[in-house]
Amino acid sequence: MSNLLNLLEKIYQTNDLTYKEITYLLENITNEDREVLYNYALKTKQAYYGDKVYLRGLIEFSNICRQDCLYCGIRASNAKVERYRLTPEEIIGCCDQGYELGYRTFVLQSGEDLWYTEEILVALIQEIKKRYPEVAITLSIGERRVETYQSLFASGADRFLMRHETASKELYETLHPTMRFDDRRACLSALKEIGYQVGAGFMVGLPGQTPADLAEDLRYLMELRPDMIGIGPFIPHSETPLGTEKGGTIKDTLVMVALARLLIPESLIPATTALGTLHPQGRELALKAGANVVMPIITPTSVRKQYALYENKICGDDHPEDCRYCIERRIQAAGF
Repeated sequence: MSNLLNLLEKIYQTNDLTYKEITYLLENITNEDREVLYNYALKTKQAYYGDKVYLRGLIEFSNICRQDCLYCGIRASNAKVERYRLTPEEIIGCCDQGYELGYRTFVLQSGEDLWYTEEILVALIQEIKKRYPEVAITLSIGERRVETYQSLFASGADRFLMRHETASKELYETLHPTMRFDDRRACLSALKEIGYQVGAGFMVGLPGQTPADLAEDLRYLMELRPDMIGIGPFIPHSETPLGTEKGGTIKDTLVMVALARLLIPESLIPATTALGTLHPQGRELALKAGANVVMPIITPTSVRKQYALYENKICGDDHPEDCRYCIERRIQAAGF
């Protein structure tokens, strides 16, 4: 048995590998090893979750952002973006539609748009919870004061998604000129402490990223034990400083999804839209490599294309009900 197969057997049996072992695995994995890895990840997912795939209705309610991340299409200094901001009433309208379509979790996601003050967000969350007491509300709105996180939680928000983006401090601060690595980590710790179910995660294939950096991402997640882990490929956007860089690959991203499933087996892991953008069967491949969440978009079609963190994003013209039934058929066709 090769050294790599021993490592794959070890991670499957123990849900643990050292930083050095993960780095070695990432540097030496072959196509055959990948198949073994995906198979172990699928078995692990089935042991924890069976064949279930969870659907979360995604509402991208503003593409206005105060940050200037080098890879992001809605970064503050991209003057070519047509900006939009949904009113609280419009967001509630999306929830009404999503509820009708059967969603029981809404993910409210935006750029870091401070127009939505603590007061506006508290009132919005309370209104959604008043209408639909049984739904879970997930926020993905970036960095705020700890007191704001506390009051949003107290008003009924259940979950918070905030990718740590990369566990390499140097890479993080290069890519996020307006942000600090330590602040990001502090936010994630605070969210956990407050009692949110927390989602973290990272991008694969960033310029300058090494296998050792990716190993560090996984070790950080093992320490944090988030409830959800979002992993997607880096896809360049032409109106950003990284527009001409090479993007991440589906292969490398699937390896990281599978390793995350094995190392943090109880986590929820989305099959991201970015994977579906890179490959027609990208989301299905992720489900077969350990992912178990899909987030169909219920953002109004009138603004959906403006929420372009990267280019050529799929489902830009689809109506929410089309997305809902298309994704259900695709999940069932993949065997889940």
